[in-house]
Amino acid sequence: MTEHAQYTKLIGLLEERGAHYRVIEHAPEGATEAVSALRGNELAQAAKCIVVMVKLDKKRKSYVLAVVPGDRRVDLNALKTLLGGVYAGFATQEVAERLSGSVSGTILPFSFDPELELVVDPDLLAHEELYFNAARLDRSLALRTADYREIAQPRLETISQ
Repeated sequence: MTEHAQYTKLIGLLEERGAHYRVIEHAPEGATEAVSALRGNELAQAAKCIVVMVKLDKKRKSYVLAVVPGDRRVDLNALKTLLGGVYAGFATQEVAERLSGSVSGTILPFSFDPELELVVDPDLLAHEELYFNAARLDRSLALRTADYREIAQPRLETISQ
């Protein structure tokens, strides 16, 4: 996989679907608060993307790409309950990067892996646009929220606190 394969894949998908978006170049940064300051967006408009592992029982586990507003934290108990699991915790960096196809700090609010279920907190979608690192530390996207919902087809659940 090339260094920017997920970025290229995303831009191709957005172009193909006629999405309204802007590319924002900035200093390399992966932390939501810091990159939001560089982009000039409100924290609540930033899509914070976290890969969560939910143990369903002793032998089975499931992975969720949890996307919450940048001013909130992922509610692990809500995800555990949502999936009927016995435990929920953050996936290891290695697993998160493998399933998302991106390095930590640049995970997209899109899932291109069938093993990774996309669950988005509806409060993130309250704004006209949402912002996220575009699988690169030095580039972000501002994407029209309606286009995001239509293209990503996320499961909407309250998963933030």
